[in-house]
Amino acid sequence: MKAKSNKAADENKLAETAPAEPKGKLKTKDYEKELARLHVELVKLQEWVVHKGLKVCVVFEGRDTAGKGGTIKALTERVSPRVFRVVALPAPSDREKSQMYMQRYVAHLPAAGEIVIWDRSWYNRAGVERVMGFASDEKVKRFLQGVPLFERAMVENGIILLKYWLEVSPEEQTRRLKARIDDGRKTWKLTPMDLKSYSRWYDYSRARDDMFAATDLDFAPWFVAKSDDKKRARLNIITHILKHVPYEALPREKVKLPARQKPGGYKESDHPVRFVAEKF
Repeated sequence: MKAKSNKAADENKLAETAPAEPKGKLKTKDYEKELARLHVELVKLQEWVVHKGLKVCVVFEGRDTAGKGGTIKALTERVSPRVFRVVALPAPSDREKSQMYMQRYVAHLPAAGEIVIWDRSWYNRAGVERVMGFASDEKVKRFLQGVPLFERAMVENGIILLKYWLEVSPEEQTRRLKARIDDGRKTWKLTPMDLKSYSRWYDYSRARDDMFAATDLDFAPWFVAKSDDKKRARLNIITHILKHVPYEALPREKVKLPARQKPGGYKESDHPVRFVAEKF
């Protein structure tokens, strides 16, 4: 995949679209240190979003095994689920299939003081539904024509919209899928749909290219993160989010624990409670 070129872009834009230089494997110690630092910044962002009543929408898309789930976990593991709200919708019900396509997504858009994280989104229609034959060519065409209007309405109503595509190589996707076969922790991630979609690499490439052509918009651009190195991808994406959602650190009062009350005659109960066995 080539970086998008734009001669009129400024240096920052060029930096974002320039191909990344190859780097060595990131050490776990270095990754954890940088992730901890970014988690502190995410807490500051969270407090600012609530304080200012901001509405933020972050979309994650990509092929199976691209690393969406791990990135979302890294992004949300140290913040409040009441502010950072993850949306991962199941397959639509019969009732939802009869609705306007965007209808079930609108209900999950952020209110003031919320950051909604989409683990796949309305772009299912441009990707998996197209490739796996769940949506006709005409439905996909109408979707791609309508998305710019939908997303412009979001942005004009004050939503900060960030869209990320995680780009995994065919070789790395193969390695990750093979790893799921014999790993009891990951077998739930290997579904018949994953196997079918794996065989349709270039159908997904065509779908991705058409999606970018129709929906990579000035007011709602796509940002591509190379994700063969999951740790680097997570750090890069979190850093990018912090850069594109303006925030400030709010002043905090110094915290001091209050004195704990005196027992006032309390005695431990003699009720025969059932303790969890201590095997470790």
